[in-house]
Amino acid sequence: MGGPGGRWIGGQGQPPRRVCGAWARRHWTGRGPRAARGGESGPAPPGPRAAGPRGGPRLPARRRSSACLLGAPQWWSPGAGGQEAPRMCGWRLLLLWGLLPGAAAGGSGRTYPHRTLLDSDGKYWLGWGQRGSRLAFRLEVRTAGYVGLGFSPTGTMAAADIVVGGVAHGQPYLQDYFTSANKELKKDPQQDYHLEYAMENSTHTIIEFSRELHTCDTNDKSITDSTVRVIWAYHHEDVEGAGPKYHDSNRGTKSLRLLNPEKTSVLSTASPYFDLVNQDVPIPNKGTTYWCQMFKIPVFQEKHHIIKGFSYPPHVGLSLGTPLDPHYVLLEVHYDNPTHKKGLIDNSGLRLFHTTDIREYDAGVIEAGLWVSLFHTIPPGMPEFRSEGHCTLECLEEALEAEKPSGIHVFAVLLHAHLAGRGIRLRHFRKGDEMKLLAYDDDFDFNFQEFQYLKEERTILPGDNLITECRYNTKDRVGMTWGGLSTRNEMCLSYLLYYPRINLTRCASIPDIMEQLQFIGVKEIYRPVTTWPFIIKSPKQYKNLSFMDAMNKFKWTKKEGLAFNKLVLSLPVNVRCSKTDNAEWSIQGMTALPPDIERPYKAEPLVCGTSSSSSLNKNVFLKLFLCFMSLSSTLGAKSL
Repeated sequence: MGGPGGRWIGGQGQPPRRVCGAWARRHWTGRGPRAARGGESGPAPPGPRAAGPRGGPRLPARRRSSACLLGAPQWWSPGAGGQEAPRMCGWRLLLLWGLLPGAAAGGSGRTYPHRTLLDSDGKYWLGWGQRGSRLAFRLEVRTAGYVGLGFSPTGTMAAADIVVGGVAHGQPYLQDYFTSANKELKKDPQQDYHLEYAMENSTHTIIEFSRELHTCDTNDKSITDSTVRVIWAYHHEDVEGAGPKYHDSNRGTKSLRLLNPEKTSVLSTASPYFDLVNQDVPIPNKGTTYWCQMFKIPVFQEKHHIIKGFSYPPHVGLSLGTPLDPHYVLLEVHYDNPTHKKGLIDNSGLRLFHTTDIREYDAGVIEAGLWVSLFHTIPPGMPEFRSEGHCTLECLEEALEAEKPSGIHVFAVLLHAHLAGRGIRLRHFRKGDEMKLLAYDDDFDFNFQEFQYLKEERTILPGDNLITECRYNTKDRVGMTWGGLSTRNEMCLSYLLYYPRINLTRCASIPDIMEQLQFIGVKEIYRPVTTWPFIIKSPKQYKNLSFMDAMNKFKWTKKEGLAFNKLVLSLPVNVRCSKTDNAEWSIQGMTALPPDIERPYKAEPLVCGTSSSSSLNKNVFLKLFLCFMSLSSTLGAKSL
């Protein structure tokens, strides 16, 4: 808007100016926030205008042209809960422009370090950033109607936390909603989203708002380090009295980790790189395919560090070019094709940036958790079942004492399971004390897996041990779920990125299978074992069945499943402790007991946020407004 005969134009972060007596497009710099990942950058919406209510106080006729020349704004200032604070059109308030939140023509002037495209048509861009205990959002959507954003436990409308905003008839609005388990949309009596800026033109709507990470409103979802299933929608019409109209197909979901800021390295545009890319790989029309392709690493005359793809910390890089480094690399791609679609071709791969400016430390990676095998068993019909993979004290102690007694420093973790996975935690123990979780994802999504950057590096010392704890749901399955490569099989793994590199690649465990079979009544197997899976000899009900068939024949109930889970978590484990060249540490194959946890870690309670900051902005504005009104009245009286 902007008053009779004009719209606001101005550069990024510059005061707006009005072109009088003619329509004008605001200059768009195109300098939007860089994408958090993948270098995404959104198309610039053409000509957004600042939203301002119509009908503000009119200037006297003798001053109207001066107001136009001075660029007097007709603006909206945010109040707590999306309420309107006082607004006014007049040159007397020009001095206030730089003091008010949401005043810049291109937005509030705040930065949003993360940015991603939510739809496949380039119409809905989301930017976000953490500010202390609050999370701020910027929505840029190709619509002149309402825009909606939500957080859902399942990626559907059920039990979701939703915010809807827009600009209707020059009036900005932002409303907090929630849905019940049956997807009924209701307005939240506690409005926890705070509007900071709103802009609209004939094609685009831009909304900026914030909320506390933890509102302690039962209708809101707390935002943590776990995966967040973001749901989105928009409509070509604004919200009316009856609430938002149905969005039809203008909706979707995308999993994100909102509190996982990538510590991106600043790279020169001339930074060298090389690609590891598959060429026209035909994806088979079957459920699961692991495609392995060997690549030769470029020959370097001196040591290089890989520093980007995943962005390593500024003091760490992945070493290449020395006699200890690989000359070839195996790229393994996991294709999941559940509908057995034909004719799919893949040309994806990796681009790795490297440098001769050697960093202080070489990076390494350790696989920790459950060794992938059929000895990892999960009964059917279980709404919750826990598995644990142990990176044992014995393995870590032997490797660290030999290679780095002062310990290694972990800076990122990837947590991995398959389709039955619901949550994963990487627990850390030292001398009987459980320390703060190394990493966790309580809302695991198989289709969204990435390294979590740790907020602060964590040190692993000789004598420590790690447990990768996985939570599964097999409620809808009728047969056993086994450890294995297929997505219908399961895994329970953590991948630790750390420095300095030591000669340890795998620190895992396998639970004892015979004690698992004893739970279902197996007494004896045929020995020596000559077939796989091995065959049961007694009792009669399982005679000549493989152990897999016997486990599936057992009548699993929820009660039996819970008892089995308790047993498995207490079983001795076989230690797997591998070196980088497929050699083994001496502890490999030995039996260890799960650790005694003398003092479990107690998580700090969530602290609920308040809206004091929004109230403060409003109160400050009111005081400034009254002050300047008083001053302008005095000046006006003197000029008469």
